[in-house]
Order: sequence, then structure tokens, then C-alpha cells
Amino acid sequence: MARQGPKPDPRTASIADVVVISHLHRDHLDLRSLRRVPASTPVVVPQDAARWAARAGAQDIREISAGETVSVADLEISGVRAVHDGCRDRHRGEQIRALGYLLRRGGRTVYFAGDTDLFPQMSELGQVDLALVPIWGWGLSVGEGHLDPERAARALQMIHPRVAVPIHCGTLFPAGLRLLRPEPLTEPPREFARLAGQLAPGVEVRILEPGSETTLY
Repeated sequence: MARQGPKPDPRTASIADVVVISHLHRDHLDLRSLRRVPASTPVVVPQDAARWAARAGAQDIREISAGETVSVADLEISGVRAVHDGCRDRHRGEQIRALGYLLRRGGRTVYFAGDTDLFPQMSELGQVDLALVPIWGWGLSVGEGHLDPERAARALQMIHPRVAVPIHCGTLFPAGLRLLRPEPLTEPPREFARLAGQLAPGVEVRILEPGSETTLY
């Protein structure tokens, strides 16, 4: 995989409380990136995916399925449905489902959708303070099982978060694609924000540059 944008600050990996992996595609479980995290950091993965995280040296691996919850200190992490093919080695008969996650701490709930298309149960997630919403794929177009800016904005109509941050718009992608797409994708987040303003005007959209951060009050 190749990276567009600045390399992640190595100090960020060292202070992570937990790592959540939505599925095994290489732009979501990059073994070299996971090796930057201390081996003792808890890693939450979909059911039957622990062996992949172990390849990166992770020692505290928690497997869950949709509807299950694990606790890491005072953080509750619940698996929720995702509509996406999450397998890495399907030709070997692998059947590992992609997940989204609800993370709860101190009365606040964050929804990390991972990769997914729209599904009706999005309206049943309950109170969500912050939604991390995928808005693109890794290539020149959006493939099956992904949200584009318009469908991501419709997801906000179903989830009703206080704040939404668009994610997954091409930071990692196959190395050979650089010949066709030499510049980072900048238009999808802006298009998402524009459509969200029309379809879900009560949601605050924050567009973050790689490496930047925000605060949820």
C-alpha cells in the first residue's frame, strides 16, 4: 500500500488506549502500521481475525461479533453490523465479517462505521455524539460496499449524530494507482459536507486533515 499525505506521528501510536480493526482489507489492517503500536495495546478485531493482528505482534487481542461488547478500562466497545466484504484471503475459504463499532465512555458515544454501505439498522444505533463516516473507497471510483458522499450524507439522516467526521477518502491505496491519481482526494469531503448541510442540517460536519485532531464536548 502507498500513503498520500504526511506520515503519521509515531508518538500517536505510542499513546493509543486501544486499536479497533473493522475488517482485514489492507487499507484497514496494515501490518506495518499496526507494528508501530506497542504490542501490549489492546486490539479489537472481528471474530476469527485474531491471527492477522498477531502477525503484527499484537499480544492483547479481543475478538467480537456484531451485538457483542468488550471493555477496555472504562471504554465499552460494541460490534455493530457493516455491509462490506471484509475478507483478506477469500480464495482460501476465509469467511470473516466486517464490523462497525460503537465506543462509549463518560456518557459519550462514537460510531466508527469502518467500511459499509447503507443498511436500515443504522437508525437503531441509539444516541451517537460523533460519527466517523466513510465517504469514498481507495481508487478512482467507489466500489461495492462503500458509501459515497451522497449515501454518507443519507446515513446521517438515519444516525442523527451531533458531529460527523468524514473518513476513508484515499489515504492508503495500491501503490501502482499513483500513476493514475497523483494527488490526494480533496473533493469528496467537501461534497459530503455540502450534501450533509442539505440532508442533515442539524449535524455539525468537521473535515480534518490527516494528522489533525478535534475535541468532542
